[in-house]
Amino acid sequence: MHRLILPFAAACALTAISIVTAHAHASLEKSQAAPGSYKAVLKVPHGCDGQATHTVRIDLPEGFIGAKPMPKAGWTLSVEKGDYAKPYKLHGDEVTSGIRSVTWTDGNLPDEFYDEFVVSGTLADVAEGQTLYFKARQVCDKGEVAWDQEPAEGQDPHSLDHPAPSLTILAAHGDTHAHHAGASDTVKAGELEIKGAWARAMLPGQPTGGAYLTITNSGAAADRLLGATSPNAGKVEIHSMSMKDNVMVMRPIEGGLEIPAGASVELKSGGEHLMFMNVTQPFKEGASVPVTLEFEKAGKVDLSLPVQAKAGGEDHSSH
Repeated sequence: MHRLILPFAAACALTAISIVTAHAHASLEKSQAAPGSYKAVLKVPHGCDGQATHTVRIDLPEGFIGAKPMPKAGWTLSVEKGDYAKPYKLHGDEVTSGIRSVTWTDGNLPDEFYDEFVVSGTLADVAEGQTLYFKARQVCDKGEVAWDQEPAEGQDPHSLDHPAPSLTILAAHGDTHAHHAGASDTVKAGELEIKGAWARAMLPGQPTGGAYLTITNSGAAADRLLGATSPNAGKVEIHSMSMKDNVMVMRPIEGGLEIPAGASVELKSGGEHLMFMNVTQPFKEGASVPVTLEFEKAGKVDLSLPVQAKAGGEDHSSH
């Protein structure tokens, strides 16, 4: 466990330089989450007392896998990788190692300012009520402070001088190894929010089918839906539909579908949509279809699409 480390001269000077005020602890923006996609946002409320923080490190807990840290302008980003305590399932694949700690260096967080440090990943094989600790450390020119203290059973974390930022696991929504969503559910991945997802019921013998959803980007930068995969189809493509010479033309979108910053993109009947090709078992109403979306920035997101028999829209039967 890290300790508050002080140079000897500073310690003799009443340790004022590197003690962070106790009432403003480093913490996670979202302290509760269900298994699945999770964006850990470490809120650092200030630098060291009277001086700027130049380094911030987060040690990632067991059960938080597939980590992807967000670079910060003016800071140098580095990671340390290592083995997990056990194998996990991530997007259908078994993973045994990954990023275990993230460090931002060469930055400048003055004592009177606030900043955030972000790592996106997946909460896997975690139980309801379990607490994960994202232990963090700030380093200044003349000292450092470690937010690494875990409370004893029954102890109030607020009674600790330097409590580790903690996350409490909520009840799982479906499979605890992936974040799934039905048509009425909403899934968050990074700055993206995905909702209204569903797949259209297919005719017997039909080899292709369509699926639809809405993606909202609340971030300051555009993202891009690069592609999708599903165990229920040989291939999944992002398609567009347009009129050419009074004929409806359907074609794949090359390079992915842009999700502009601060905007929503609806994949719907008669417009952009997901096309499932070489389907072995036609989608039946009342069933569900697993699909993994891959975004340029938000990474991979698992969904479970309820199959509905809605009228209208494109005909995939002879695609």
